[in-house]
Amino acid sequence: QVWLVESGGGLVEPGGSLRLSCAASRSIFNYNTMGWYRQAPEKERELVATITTDDRADYEDFVKDRFTISRDNTKATVYLQMNSLKPEDTAVYYCNTNILSPATYWGQGTQVTVSS
Repeated sequence: QVWLVESGGGLVEPGGSLRLSCAASRSIFNYNTMGWYRQAPEKERELVATITTDDRADYEDFVKDRFTISRDNTKATVYLQMNSLKPEDTAVYYCNTNILSPATYWGQGTQVTVSS
């Protein structure tokens, strides 16, 4: 069985913080680099950050030094600590592996809204 369950989103003021979690089925999580993605209204889904099975992290420039990705292999869970949030970070956030195709399964995502 395949599943991804994202949580932790919400409404936060600019400059605030949120911590997102993504629980994954073992078939997705094990042996795979995991990533966080986001999709803002009327925009394409974009990669935010990735983390390998041995904890090497990589970030897109627009979140570097603000976001931190981590994973707990015992819980098959990926996290995204988001600090210094900006209105342009508003989006639905998803997690998945870094190997995608048109047939890739996606979870429901978690909404992050940054607004005063």
